[in-house]
Amino acid sequence: MSIMPDHWIRRMATEQGMIEPFVEAQRREGVISYGLSSYGYDARAAGEFKIFTNVDNALVDPKRFSDEGFVTRTGDTCIVPPNSFVLTHTVEYFRIPRDVLVICLGKSTYARCGLIVNVTPLEPEWEGQVTIEISNTTPLPARIYANEGICQFLFLKGEAPPDVSYADRAGKYMHQRGVALPRL
Repeated sequence: MSIMPDHWIRRMATEQGMIEPFVEAQRREGVISYGLSSYGYDARAAGEFKIFTNVDNALVDPKRFSDEGFVTRTGDTCIVPPNSFVLTHTVEYFRIPRDVLVICLGKSTYARCGLIVNVTPLEPEWEGQVTIEISNTTPLPARIYANEGICQFLFLKGEAPPDVSYADRAGKYMHQRGVALPRL
């Protein structure tokens, strides 16, 4: 597997619609950076946030997930309570090529503030807005900024396409828009 450079990402985004909307150069003036980088793409957090709370004593169960365990907020920022967790999604819509696997890492600016970003790999031929999980590991409230960088996607090209892609399997998170909650 090879990690793909900026010129490949640019070509795939502009000619094949791999990333929409696509920001061709990294933007950083007064914001947490986003856009194309040397070997990745820094995606932005959207302005929709689902904040986990224990107000109703809900239980988090991935097999029987209930939305009673969180509140939804929209806006330019989100305050993540101490030792808590929030879901958001990317502004960008991704269409992953059949011979590519995408992994994601959190932005160092947030990591240095105790905010951990988690995204599962984007499998070959998956497409949609990416649901992003953000954990606040600190004992303090923490702010997340919408429409600014939240994580970096790295594109790994396989030696050959897989026999079965995510689309072939009709994956349960295909074509998602907005925050996609756990599904069984």
